[in-house]
Amino acid sequence: MSDGRLATMEPDPVWDADSYEETVETLRALAEDVVVKVWGGDWCRDCRSQLPAFGAALRAAGVSEDRIEHYPTEKEDDGSKTGPGVEEYGIEYIPTVAVVDSETGEELARFVEDAEVPVAVALADELEDIETTA
Repeated sequence: MSDGRLATMEPDPVWDADSYEETVETLRALAEDVVVKVWGGDWCRDCRSQLPAFGAALRAAGVSEDRIEHYPTEKEDDGSKTGPGVEEYGIEYIPTVAVVDSETGEELARFVEDAEVPVAVALADELEDIETTA
């Protein structure tokens, strides 16, 4: 997308929030307290397969657009990634999603490239672990 937003974050219209009720509730509980930073590329196969469902989960949880930051990333010939925030956040693989406390800037959870579960589930599980140990 020309406005610096990732087209791959457009919510998947067939994603079923009811199947991920616990994940949506965890994300909803934190929606006002976090910023979600998403590094990806519309050219990236993993991003195209994983991010639309994540976008749908964020929408279902009521995470407002102003709490979601898009960081379009490019791949160099050597495979390294370039783009905004890549060096600062140590981005090597995409998609990478960091959930950051909106007041302190502390990173609370991170998803990197691939997992056995969808992006939203992986992050919600990590965030829930933080909540139960806090």
